[in-house]
Amino acid sequence: MVIFSTYLIIFFIKFVITFLRVKIELNLLRLLRYNLLIFFITFCGITSGQESNSPSDPLAGKKLFNANCAACHKLNKKAVGPALKGVTAKYEKEWLYSWIKNSSAMIKSGDAQALAIWEEYNKSVMNNFPQLSNQDIDNILAYTDYVPPPTVAAVSNAPIQTIQDNSLSNQLILVALILIFTILLTMLVLVNRTLKKIAFANGIVLVEEKKKKNITPIWQAFVKNQFLVFVSVIFLLLSSAYFGYGYLMQIGVDQGYMPVQPIHYSHKIHSGANQIDCNYCHSSARVSKHSGIPSLNVCMNCHVNIAEYNGEEDLENGYTKDFYTNEIKKLYAAVGWDDDNQRYTGQTEPVKWVRIHNLPDFAYFNHSQHVSVGKVDCQNCHGPVEEMEIMYQYSPLTMGWCIDCHRKSNLKLEDNEYYQKIHESLSKKYGVEKLTVAQMGGLECGKCHY
Repeated sequence: MVIFSTYLIIFFIKFVITFLRVKIELNLLRLLRYNLLIFFITFCGITSGQESNSPSDPLAGKKLFNANCAACHKLNKKAVGPALKGVTAKYEKEWLYSWIKNSSAMIKSGDAQALAIWEEYNKSVMNNFPQLSNQDIDNILAYTDYVPPPTVAAVSNAPIQTIQDNSLSNQLILVALILIFTILLTMLVLVNRTLKKIAFANGIVLVEEKKKKNITPIWQAFVKNQFLVFVSVIFLLLSSAYFGYGYLMQIGVDQGYMPVQPIHYSHKIHSGANQIDCNYCHSSARVSKHSGIPSLNVCMNCHVNIAEYNGEEDLENGYTKDFYTNEIKKLYAAVGWDDDNQRYTGQTEPVKWVRIHNLPDFAYFNHSQHVSVGKVDCQNCHGPVEEMEIMYQYSPLTMGWCIDCHRKSNLKLEDNEYYQKIHESLSKKYGVEKLTVAQMGGLECGKCHY
């Protein structure tokens, strides 16, 4: 029976390997066929696109559009100015040349189309671009009329099919492994039964070992040993004091605190990818005790023209373009901004931000003293903010943590005459070239508690 089962397993494994080898060869042939088809379609599309768009260059037009037009115009949506998608179907090219180069002159001349646009957009005057040639304008118009070739859909289908085939192969391998383990388990059960039958036939009786009697329980032996009891009590008292002290020292320490905000704000995108200075939003940190919560009007300085997110996505964590765009819509709802008509409605909603960093009332901390005078980088206390998708408390902000920083940080005297005189006298006193904050009195109780 055992030999038969072994041969059966070997035969089944050979069958699975042969099946998977054929499956892999079919997948490779299918993938090669898709790649050849994609290459052929893409090559034909590029060739035909070059022949049809030879007078104008959409790529050059995109660069010109981003440099001159993107501040006020979008392709598919009205912004400060009208949407430019399909603008060549609405106006003649000669009219567009004149309008882009000198729109003010056309309005003064009484041109009907120019006046209509001027009136529709609250008599906002468009910038003149006399430096653009007709070829430059043709390139911009080619970019606004550009439609991606349909070959993109064919390209996207190939990897999807490959993924489906790979998942099917994985499922087959999993089924095969389950069958093998099932056969092995069955063999073990049969071998166990066979051994029991052989033992019974030979007169071997399987008897469980009888428990020994008159054994003293462990707890009774422990109670009778007074030295062991004494050591155990001392150990329990010391360990309880240790863990109790550790628990009490963590009260009020919120390191790692990461609350969910009503509007998702990514420091990773703003401070990291776009390299926006921290002090642009938290401007009061340079002149005030508090860094402050930025007004939503600061957000709208940029988001008046940025209604959709077009940056990188983090699909693994669910941060898609639609997710970020919906958060921008929450901002518009809070400030009462009508993106379709590009105006404020006056209907605002308060945003209930959740505070993250919060010191006790008996501790005094001044942002301007550290940022403006001490030239301390924001990352020293708040960590790598430019890498945080969700803001959290990076440092413990305890008294010991602050004291360690004061002991290690040197005073920065560049463009700082306030400390120059006292720095010279204290440097002679301590016999050092550079003073630390602690040597300047940074450890005095009254500095932070008064």
